[in-house]
Amino acid sequence: MHPSTLLLSLLPAALAQVVGTAPGFASDVTGGGSATPAVPADITELRTWLTDATPRVIMLDKEYDFTGSDGTVTEQGCRPTSNTCPDAGGQDSINGASNWCGSAPALTVTYDKAATEPINLASDKSIVGVGSAGVIRGIGLRVANGAQNVIIQNVHITELNPEYIWGGDAITLVGTDLIWIDHCKFSLIGRQMIVTGYDQAGRVSITNNELDGQTSWSATCNGEHYWTMLFYGANDHVTLAGNYVHDVSGRAPKIGGEGSTAFHAVNNYFKSIGGHSFDIGTGASVLIEGNVFESVTTPITTASASAGGVIFNVPSGTEDQCSSVIGRACVANTVTSSGEFAAYSDTAAMSGFGSLSVFEAGAVGDVASNVASNAGIGKIGN
Repeated sequence: MHPSTLLLSLLPAALAQVVGTAPGFASDVTGGGSATPAVPADITELRTWLTDATPRVIMLDKEYDFTGSDGTVTEQGCRPTSNTCPDAGGQDSINGASNWCGSAPALTVTYDKAATEPINLASDKSIVGVGSAGVIRGIGLRVANGAQNVIIQNVHITELNPEYIWGGDAITLVGTDLIWIDHCKFSLIGRQMIVTGYDQAGRVSITNNELDGQTSWSATCNGEHYWTMLFYGANDHVTLAGNYVHDVSGRAPKIGGEGSTAFHAVNNYFKSIGGHSFDIGTGASVLIEGNVFESVTTPITTASASAGGVIFNVPSGTEDQCSSVIGRACVANTVTSSGEFAAYSDTAAMSGFGSLSVFEAGAVGDVASNVASNAGIGKIGN
């Protein structure tokens, strides 16, 4: 008997599928559907199952460690101008896309190769962690080039060359549709925790995740990761709901790009952000409602006011203006011990939601406690 078959036979029925269904814009996602759940024996089998043409429900009941699996690379990188930390304690850089380092001072960098070459998932996959055991270490996941209908639930992705800018992205979506990222955790990532662009990412729901930016290699010299979430897709619809975003310092999230992104940020808990949360530019239409900002230096950048995006963040007294567009009143945000949260009142931010499923906002007074106790791995009851 193959080891993965033996492990499957030991799984109780409660472990045998995705838990729940996707809320928000990606509500039609089915992932691996009713495929028989199975546990990959090792990183080789996991990679094979993620990339083959067979619909699969892949259960992760342990850590899959890709660090060292493709060796290391030693080459010339740089110390970017952003790294002003004492004793070189910030984030240095691999020389990324289009000679990113430019004229920055050169230095030798050694990094793990696997983290810079994500696994390209095929369509119709569900990847589900069991309890709090499902960990993917040292490599990211990429859904691209027409692959679609993927669920990633209850998985911790960690340790992608965190000491280096361009060290690796945890999840990349480009040229895809119908993606649900739920109850995952992201930590110690070199570049973006979640990134879209420049091609279409389509309908995406990002729910109940923990984005943990605590790091020893901070680009902003404050122990917080800067490169959090970047949404630069084309004709995208993104729901960001119920996530715990903490100890980061930027791009939390950054939304814009050459295409158009309809973005609904609802009932998230932004805490201990020693930089900025929302940074919104051309191509973005963003509804920000029912979120909690606690100890956030800059909840939304001042540049967002003139960068070309369309923003509605439910200023006091405007809650009912949502009713004619999404069929209900919006929920105001709560901001405590934080910087200014300027009012943005353009209800056209919701015009791109169309007939898609819109996340039902809960009471903002419950957000901090609910999100802190529910977001991340080991919380789905399997």
